[in-house]
Amino acid sequence: MNSPVTSFNPIVAPQAKLLILGSMPGVKSLQEQEYYAHPRNAFWQIMKQLLEFDDELNYTQRLEIIQRHGVALWDVAHQCIRPGSLDSEIDRNSVIPNEIARLLKANPSIQAICFNGQTAAKMFKRHFPDLLTTPGISFITLPSTSPAHASLSFADKLAAWHIVKEILRAGASRRH
Repeated sequence: MNSPVTSFNPIVAPQAKLLILGSMPGVKSLQEQEYYAHPRNAFWQIMKQLLEFDDELNYTQRLEIIQRHGVALWDVAHQCIRPGSLDSEIDRNSVIPNEIARLLKANPSIQAICFNGQTAAKMFKRHFPDLLTTPGISFITLPSTSPAHASLSFADKLAAWHIVKEILRAGASRRH
């Protein structure tokens, strides 16, 4: 029997506009205690392109930048049984979801939720069907940034993820 794995606390600053939800951190992320720590995961490279920051920034600096831009990070699952890092290995019946409704209530500035991959979207729909009708929040499923999702090139993933920049730009213009 595999031991359950537990996700991280949310990364969310006041006035966050966009919540990016993954499924559950992979083995490398859990070891490093950092979101998207696997060197071949495209998440940070995509954020670097969209938010225009330097490659040399450490994890803490990258988190500060995304928060300053209005991006929050979390995972749908708080805890689950998953041997390894593949989403396909998550035991669906073992998933204990994070308290996403509470996070949204505490952060009413969030206008969109982007799912980092199909598994996160499906998990959310299974555990939070009522949240899908939340007024003022858009729900967008993006291609997974995981290296296991190799059917799309980096350029294709970046093109799909460009909607993040559009959401942030639209959110900024609504405040003025």
